[in-house]
Amino acid sequence: MRLTRRLILLGGAVILAGLAGRGSAATDLPVIRIGTLENGTVNWEIQTIIKQGLDTANGFRLVPLILAGNPATQVAMQGGEVDTIVSDWLWVAQQRARGTDFTFLPYSTSVGGLMVNADSQIQSLADLKGKKIGIAGGPVDKSWLILRAWSREELGEDLADVTEQVFGAPPMIQNAAETGEVDAAINFWHFQAKMQARGMRELVSVETAAKDLGLDPSTPLLGYVLRESWIADHPELASGLAHASRAAKDLLASDDAAWEEIRSYVNAADEAEFNALRAGWRAGIPPAGPVNAENAARMFATMSELGGDELTGGVSELPDGLFWAPE
Repeated sequence: MRLTRRLILLGGAVILAGLAGRGSAATDLPVIRIGTLENGTVNWEIQTIIKQGLDTANGFRLVPLILAGNPATQVAMQGGEVDTIVSDWLWVAQQRARGTDFTFLPYSTSVGGLMVNADSQIQSLADLKGKKIGIAGGPVDKSWLILRAWSREELGEDLADVTEQVFGAPPMIQNAAETGEVDAAINFWHFQAKMQARGMRELVSVETAAKDLGLDPSTPLLGYVLRESWIADHPELASGLAHASRAAKDLLASDDAAWEEIRSYVNAADEAEFNALRAGWRAGIPPAGPVNAENAARMFATMSELGGDELTGGVSELPDGLFWAPE
């Protein structure tokens, strides 16, 4: 599972560019290679770590390898081209079930919500009956599954049964919602932030739905993927990455000036969008400390009941060792 020559060359150019501004002492430090997307929101944390020197302060240099999509990052991780990527714990669980030693360090709890236009007559779930919902991420999108489970409790009916669904890429769903092609939309959190900045309103958040279902919305869905064998061989590097990540989160949570350092990576169309994206990212900062495996198992059970094997890849329960926390 080797990367294409073009992707390797692109990643090499990024690595060289990242090293150019480092001092000689820093370049003597060991490297942690992270696979990421050019416009991925994880770059906001990666660049904060680099620009603020949080990697070198923790004994390593963080070097991003820019890849062409989420499947490419997963292939890079499986093939050993990178030391870490950010992915969801369902994928990590599937990999562990297939015999890999991947484990998960929390990165974000960010989830979306159900959005409607500001002047929409839709005021509740009941008003969605017979309406058209646009959904990013496909039929097993995690936000959609949680909202479906919640609708069964609130309405006594599954939203999937009483609405028409349109699935598509996040930009397409955003456009369909803003133009009225769909009556409501569920999108990835950063596209939702852009939609809110442009005047759309949230009918219900996935966080609210999760709480009503007895789930813990602070359970992180996205995290750094690491190999247990790599952690065992490089305990100081693994701990350093965890500490640098938390330091970046703490800084971005409270310091607006730190956001100015990464404004170009946020790529906001205007100030309102920038502010919405900053608020959305901050809302997704997971609590410090280990993941509660029981809470994660309850969330998995709720989603897998509706998502089935298409969601779980045949995994019936979350494997032991899925979540890693530094000592």
